[in-house]
Amino acid sequence: MELDPRGQRFAAALTSAVIILVLATGSGWLALAQAVVFAITALDPRKGPYSYVYRALILPRLGPPTEREPVAPVRFAQTVGLAFLGLSAVGYLTGLTTLGVVAAAFGLLAAFLNAAFGLCLGCEAYLLIKRASVRA
Repeated sequence: MELDPRGQRFAAALTSAVIILVLATGSGWLALAQAVVFAITALDPRKGPYSYVYRALILPRLGPPTEREPVAPVRFAQTVGLAFLGLSAVGYLTGLTTLGVVAAAFGLLAAFLNAAFGLCLGCEAYLLIKRASVRA
């Protein structure tokens, strides 16, 4: 299975907006909601909530993609996002606000780089790990 990279950038833009709200409000519940979105998307990127929005509202206006990307790096990146936002939620909800802020900030950095520049840090990490494991 391969994915439209424009959909991933759209999802990263929405994720960036959500994480900015998490940081602005200090809401552990919102961080937890974003972690759930990451979990669903890590299981099947086509069934993530932001993917449905992209396919319903954006894709019809853009037309079919000219390129595709493999699903495995995206799933890995979503799992990494789940870890960061899950940790952020735990931090905020248990009163460890600094932990919540730092974890959310790392999540925002990764999401923003993907949305703005198409640089998926989790995808790149996946490829580095895969290359290292093949060499070993």
